[in-house]
Amino acid sequence: MELINNKYKLIEKIGEGSFGSIYKGENIRTNEFVAIKVEPIKNNTKLLKNESIIYQFLSSTHFELDKNKLGIPIVKWFGKDLNNYYMVINLLGVSLESILKKKGNFTLKLVLKIGIQIIKLLQIIHDKGLVHRDIKPDNFLLGINENCNQIYIIDFGFCKSILNGDEHIEIKKTNGFIGSITYASINAHILNELSRRDDLESLGYMLLYFLFGKLEWQKNIYYSKMDAIQELKENIIYDHSIPEIFLNYFKYVRSLNFKQSPDYEYLIKIFIEEIQKINN
Repeated sequence: MELINNKYKLIEKIGEGSFGSIYKGENIRTNEFVAIKVEPIKNNTKLLKNESIIYQFLSSTHFELDKNKLGIPIVKWFGKDLNNYYMVINLLGVSLESILKKKGNFTLKLVLKIGIQIIKLLQIIHDKGLVHRDIKPDNFLLGINENCNQIYIIDFGFCKSILNGDEHIEIKKTNGFIGSITYASINAHILNELSRRDDLESLGYMLLYFLFGKLEWQKNIYYSKMDAIQELKENIIYDHSIPEIFLNYFKYVRSLNFKQSPDYEYLIKIFIEEIQKINN
């Protein structure tokens, strides 16, 4: 039996990505199940090393909290052998995408609760001077066991710092499209540098996807064209088939300038108030 770092054994492959593969594994000393991401050294990308640094950086100032409740995967070990880089993190559950595929869509109340958790997660990331830049349902997983209601954010391959020293970076054009076309912000479409507002805009599209099961630009092959998707996104604030809470959300997020820190508490507050209306 091949062991990684003399204590982790691979059990089965549970996923694959551009970086390499991810396996369910086990710590043979503690019998704890873990996730092990494997990236071939020959790829010469070092994505896994960068991702492990980001995870550790994000959880570093939250040592006083239960890190399992933080919503950021915990890096248990990072290292390499002659062939691969390895990153061992806590084993997580199913993605929000896979749950949505089974259910078809979520209730408004559930979508708002998901939104609140993810806004809090994004605030943690943004407060550390980072933007994720690839907000999509595949990148949010539920925890397991006692953390089964906690949403975790993963895949920081597109993550970037918005700070240059202590100063916010300046807006500029990017070399190409960043993120997932389905959920990317309008700024991503027009090749503007992305900032905190863009993670929140992408979250808005994701929440609508959860609510309706499909976004307008996923319904017709014509809408798969970049310019058509951009136009539909631009006009979303005039679509009165969308609950007013989300129209207000988009109007607020799009009112933010490039360097502006979003008012996360305000967004959480309007979502909570909407949940209370549903309950009454």
